[in-house]
Amino acid sequence: MNIKEIQDLIKFVAKSGVNEVEIEQKDFKIIIKSQAEAKEQIIVQAAPVVAAPVAALPPAPAAPAAAAAAAPAEEENSNYITVKSPMIGTFYRSAGPDKDSFVNVGDTIGVGDTVCIIEAMKLFNEIEAEVSGKIIKVLVDDSTPVEYDQPLFVVDPS
Repeated sequence: MNIKEIQDLIKFVAKSGVNEVEIEQKDFKIIIKSQAEAKEQIIVQAAPVVAAPVAALPPAPAAPAAAAAAAPAEEENSNYITVKSPMIGTFYRSAGPDKDSFVNVGDTIGVGDTVCIIEAMKLFNEIEAEVSGKIIKVLVDDSTPVEYDQPLFVVDPS
């Protein structure tokens, strides 16, 4: 088989939608795998990760009781503001392991005060408060990954 025939075979595999072609003759063996197969593998591997949290949900009979218990708590906390992560990264409560936390429960913060650091791609981003008030709760542990829009702190603006 010459180079031109191999190139034609690769083009044929790409256009046909076939995932893999294997040709073996007495003096050579050629295997052509399309990238579509690799994309499918990524999707298949990602599916169990998405399905895992669904399986962790409580059974259906317990759900109404949990919802009823959560409703009064939400009404009680309705005047609180949640400070959310503006990016994906690693959450740090202080500027270093031997430094004090930027904020603790009970601290009063003002607009522009640094409340934490989020590291993203080796860049340390100081996250500033967009509200004034008193820190009621810290929702994330130090040195843990956070997602975009994940709640970080609960603040009482009054």
